[in-house]
Amino acid sequence: MLNEKVMKQVSFDDTDNLAVTAVRMLSMDMISRARSGHPGLPLGASPMAYVLFSRHLRVDPSFPQWFNRDRFVLSAGHGSAMLYSLLHLSGFSLSRSDLMNFRQLGSKTPGHPEYGVTPGVDATTGPLGQGIGMAVGMAMAEAHLAADYNQPNLNVVDHYTYALCGDGDLMEGVAAESASLAGQLKLNKLIVLYDSNDISLDGPLSNACHDDVAGRFLSYGWNYSRVADGNDLDAIDDAITAAKQNQDGPTLIEVKTQIGAGSPNAGTNKVHGAPLNAADLEATRNTYGWNNDPFTVPAEVHERFMTTIKARGWASHQEWSNLITRYATVEPELASQFAKGLSQEAPADLTDQLPIYYKKDSLASRASGSEVLQKLSAALPNLWGGSADLFSSNKTAIAEDDRFSAENPQGRNLWFGVREFAEAAAMNGIALHGGSRVYGSTFFVFSDYMKPAIRLAALQKLPIIYVFTHDSLAVGEDGPTHEPVEQLAALRAIPGLAVFRPADGNETVAAWQTALQSVDHPTAIILSRQGLPTLPQAAARVRSGVKRGGYVVRDAQGDAEGILMASGSEVKLALGAQEQLAEMGHDVRVVSVPSFEQFNMQSTAYRERIMPIKLRRRVAIEMASGLGWCQYVGLDGAMLTQEQFGASGPGEQVMEMAGFTVDRVVQAYLGLN
Repeated sequence: MLNEKVMKQVSFDDTDNLAVTAVRMLSMDMISRARSGHPGLPLGASPMAYVLFSRHLRVDPSFPQWFNRDRFVLSAGHGSAMLYSLLHLSGFSLSRSDLMNFRQLGSKTPGHPEYGVTPGVDATTGPLGQGIGMAVGMAMAEAHLAADYNQPNLNVVDHYTYALCGDGDLMEGVAAESASLAGQLKLNKLIVLYDSNDISLDGPLSNACHDDVAGRFLSYGWNYSRVADGNDLDAIDDAITAAKQNQDGPTLIEVKTQIGAGSPNAGTNKVHGAPLNAADLEATRNTYGWNNDPFTVPAEVHERFMTTIKARGWASHQEWSNLITRYATVEPELASQFAKGLSQEAPADLTDQLPIYYKKDSLASRASGSEVLQKLSAALPNLWGGSADLFSSNKTAIAEDDRFSAENPQGRNLWFGVREFAEAAAMNGIALHGGSRVYGSTFFVFSDYMKPAIRLAALQKLPIIYVFTHDSLAVGEDGPTHEPVEQLAALRAIPGLAVFRPADGNETVAAWQTALQSVDHPTAIILSRQGLPTLPQAAARVRSGVKRGGYVVRDAQGDAEGILMASGSEVKLALGAQEQLAEMGHDVRVVSVPSFEQFNMQSTAYRERIMPIKLRRRVAIEMASGLGWCQYVGLDGAMLTQEQFGASGPGEQVMEMAGFTVDRVVQAYLGLN
């Protein structure tokens, strides 16, 4: 297995060189047929990718989701044609016809790699830099689960994470954040191949960047090596072999290549992102002596792939399956827990283990959220997560556990540092890896730093949980830089992301529980800094209502004439306004809407029951941008929302200045026709 000494294999032969050419030419065939794509990377980077696949990567093409496989992330996702060529030749369920439909609507070969669409693709990439961050998360998950489950002679979690990146990846800030985190954690089973060709889309790299990449990564705590000739298969193999023996940190292998190698415009940005024209394609084929028909490769190339990648992967998978059988006999309790982690199974009695809040309780939802988290972490040993240097403020540390580190990989508290983008990207990698559930936290306003990775989480349908605290103008003294205004609307606009803004402790319990029951989408839970009184509804009814996204908190005494609706701390304002309006002879209903997404998924009958169409006098109250509320208030209603930045001062004074008072809610309602 992986803990055995890595041995150098025999030198590469003519068939290997032919296989590299096949990868290059299949990629050109795909791009040419599609009249769209990026030929530069496949022509330059295919040798290093072939060495990785043929000599090192342990995957089973017959079972792409085999858990103990090595992971490979093409961070430079614009080189997708190269990846699809490798997957096709390796025996994954990717046919010649699939290659011919490259970049076509509904195909298994989209323009950039998409997880869940193409067998063998371990992560959705294309937004540069994020692939490195996801690879870091995968390596974190491997280290953590190995520490949790491996026993003497029973290494059930034992694999490498590889990534291939380019100059553009390394210019992105998330790559720097992620690399720094990986070095801090000494993730020695993370190996990144750097396609170093000194060209970016617009021209020479030197026009925009002069970084000492080796110096950067060495300062992060990485190992570094350099291959001077990107076509030297033996040198690339030696570098990867040496990297697998490193025990003191991750490794970056800089491989000097020529973008678009073999084509007339090699070494220039002209070959980065535009298909080769017919004359240039013919010249490139002549350079490599390639006389095969499009989408056709020699039989000996197919045979080489089958006898290396596919055979090795199948044998490794069988060995691991036998190991798991022995593991279940020797370590039945650990085996059961491991299986539950893989399946994302939660305890059937989870509800019984969670707190219940009563009328006398008044807690900030970040505080009740912390209490819920402690109960969940005790019930779910595969749950772990962290904060961007805000554990004390977010209250998201698992109190009975330690920090995840190189010295203590079993720790469940992830210290991401002030690296919000890397935090979100790493969580994507952890979720993609499988075997655990992960959450991450920061101040809500700083979700802006995470949004590109949150978007990728939603696109990949990953069950990640984001905990964002300090949710509104009530942040107060820290001022407008820290008071969220537009963030709620921005997150609600992301397709496939469920957003919850609980109004009390019981709603917070329900938000967490709903998030943990979700297996095909991420969830954001937005929590308050200020205290929230417990709502006047039994906990069971509140939990049921939150799972549906909206429910009646307190109904009118008789026939309602209107509706006050809100989320989070503003539900308290709606209840206060309901009482004042009742004294004035206006009988209204109060509705809590903690999640637009959940509410909109309910049946028409349920939504009509909560917000009857006949009740056209409606007011929505939320200390955030009003975008989205119009779908509930209609043309006849009103919104008391926040349409400008906040101010610095005590929270209560800032909220009053902005008009978030019971009197203003009452006035808004009375102003309706």
